[in-house]
Amino acid sequence: MVSPSIVWFRDDLRLADNPALRAAMDRGEPIVALFVLDEESPGLREYGGAARWWLHHSLASLRERLAERGVNLVLRRGPAGRVVREAVADASAGAVFWNRRYAGAAREIDAALKSSLREDGVEVASFAGSLLHEPWTVKTGSGTHFSVFSPFWRACLHLPAPRTPFPEPRELDGLGKGPASDRLEDWHLLPSAPDWAGGLRETWEPGEPAARRRLHAFLSDDVQTYDRARDEPSAGATSLLSPRLRWGELSPFTIWHEATGTEGSSGFLSELGWREFAWHTLFHFPDLATKNLRSEFDAFPWPRLRPSHLRAWQRGETGVPLVDAGMRELWHTGYMHNRVRMVTASFLIKNLLIDWRRGEEWFWDTLVDADDANNPFNWQWVAGSGADAAPYFRIFNPELQAKKFDPQSLYISQWASDAPDEAIVDLKETRNAALAAYDVVKRAPRD
Repeated sequence: MVSPSIVWFRDDLRLADNPALRAAMDRGEPIVALFVLDEESPGLREYGGAARWWLHHSLASLRERLAERGVNLVLRRGPAGRVVREAVADASAGAVFWNRRYAGAAREIDAALKSSLREDGVEVASFAGSLLHEPWTVKTGSGTHFSVFSPFWRACLHLPAPRTPFPEPRELDGLGKGPASDRLEDWHLLPSAPDWAGGLRETWEPGEPAARRRLHAFLSDDVQTYDRARDEPSAGATSLLSPRLRWGELSPFTIWHEATGTEGSSGFLSELGWREFAWHTLFHFPDLATKNLRSEFDAFPWPRLRPSHLRAWQRGETGVPLVDAGMRELWHTGYMHNRVRMVTASFLIKNLLIDWRRGEEWFWDTLVDADDANNPFNWQWVAGSGADAAPYFRIFNPELQAKKFDPQSLYISQWASDAPDEAIVDLKETRNAALAAYDVVKRAPRD
């Protein structure tokens, strides 16, 4: 009697190096591929607009690649705990496999579902497919989690090398028609009224094949100059792999093994380590997007929000050229150069004195690579309230940053040639105001 295996895809929209898919293949029964759009389970963050655009196209690519191998991608919408169980019943499945998630609410959903399915006699297994090292395996000498990146990364490098990635399956055993599926188009993930995604279409091609091409191009052409030129936003030296990792079109294992040993790759690989550090921190602090990691920052005296300042920042109309260039690049492409991300975040928090959470929410909605860990983790780093954070008195001066990293104004000319000429705030005065506010934090008690 046929007892199919369900592979529950989540943030791992790929065929190569997909441990859950490999487990289903090894089991030897027909495979049902499932993706659940869960916008109802408590605690899960609803996708931002740019993320929804990417998800649509990445799912379309995955659906096509599975179909070429005789497997239909089943799309279902609703709370995952219910929807997965319904799919198991519809397919008469004997096993469910998935790759682990690490955000708090997602972990709770997965744990409850694993327990209930096993009680019903269904085989269930989860796998490490998204991080080089599981969060519970990297500990300090005293057995606690790390709060500083450098010793964290040294500890990772002393662990056994990350496993070798699995090759892409050329053939899969499908189930014929299989369970009923939603139409991807009926999910309305793409913007239509208005259609603001023209810049995203010009910039990106979601999907695993394009991700592989980008990785190979970066390792062939750009990684050698990465350390030297990565901070120059006009240099084109960054990998542009962050959305590929966010959606799991590439696994970190694939990137690690293909980059290791390549000339100039050590600095790039340490950025992969920074991503790990963010996810490990989220694992231990699931409220990272809403609560200061350093509790003394709860005392920070944020002034009353000036909506006009927030709108000017969001629209790239602050009159500060590098800030405006970054915010306009973000709106057009769904992406922003990392150096400029730090500058724009610092300006919002420490010159406009706007709570970092408002900026995190905007990036969540507009970045194609925003995920549950890296987005809030990096905002808290700039704010000074997070792990291994930049000291609050380290305020990125956007004028000096432009002179150092965009000396010929190539980046600014590309994105903000028509930006306002006059800044909405005085950089020196607002810096002093931020430092005065920080004095309150310094006097606050610490946990």
